[in-house]
Amino acid sequence: MTAGLDPQLQELLQAADEAGVPAIHTFSYVKAREFYRLTSAKLAGEPPQNLTVTEQTLELSTAEIPIRIYRPESSADEPQPALIYFHGGGWCIGDLDSHDHVCRWLASHSNCVILSVDYRMGPEYKFPAAVDDAFGVTCWVASNSRELGIDADRIGVGGDSAGGNLSAVVTLLAREQGAPDLACQLLIYPATDMLMRFPSHATCGDGYRLTRTSIAWFISGYLRDGEDMYDMRASPLMADSHADLPPAFVMTAAFDPLKDEGEAYAEKLKESGVKVKYSCYQGMVHGFIAMPGAVDMAKTALLDAAQYIKEQLHA
Repeated sequence: MTAGLDPQLQELLQAADEAGVPAIHTFSYVKAREFYRLTSAKLAGEPPQNLTVTEQTLELSTAEIPIRIYRPESSADEPQPALIYFHGGGWCIGDLDSHDHVCRWLASHSNCVILSVDYRMGPEYKFPAAVDDAFGVTCWVASNSRELGIDADRIGVGGDSAGGNLSAVVTLLAREQGAPDLACQLLIYPATDMLMRFPSHATCGDGYRLTRTSIAWFISGYLRDGEDMYDMRASPLMADSHADLPPAFVMTAAFDPLKDEGEAYAEKLKESGVKVKYSCYQGMVHGFIAMPGAVDMAKTALLDAAQYIKEQLHA
């Protein structure tokens, strides 16, 4: 057993190894999406059902983007706070279904509306398509808040991994353009630096579900070329300034290749005067928050995230 690794995760990883589960980067992107969706369903457990869930497709200037809206049944008649959620999956896999349980947890326990976004992904749609969609949806929600029953002054963004990356980028773009005015950002083990230069990429880059090889596979499917790595819309850590951004909750996992760049982003925000909450979940690997059906700490982290959203958006 790896010292410090959560026993439940150790059991999951060992079972996957013994079953000969292929590494994600050995699939085609299409097959990888199916595999990811099935795996997510197996680890979802029994998510909250006390929600009203609807879907619609937004007609943006860039594309038609499906969204799924989760409304707590206890929602009052007046406009409600909302968090726009961008799913993880390396900008190449993942969808509304793979993160349905995550959004249900967040909506139910934060008593906020959660809007999950099915943004375009690579390799079919290269960078910056996902960024354009993420920012476009955020602007659309803010502009159509009344019709959605949402309070335009209490909108946040959030996501895990690639979705954490997109959330960070959206706040930077919103600051640059002066709108929308976002209330918070929830960054769950976010990718913030495409150069893979932080030590955790070496120390945790093999044997903990997400590997250096798979990260490179995701990046190659997402970016057009090497120059894109230096664009702050791909690597938000490289933005010229991180001042005047909304409060952030940055969550990382101790055995995650992305741990150090997530922590570095939290520190950069703090140094720039942004109010930051930072938590590194000990014994955890990348992707753990989506495993509440198998890992107890996933439930704890989801509740932590929901509580943060509630504190920021219901204040």
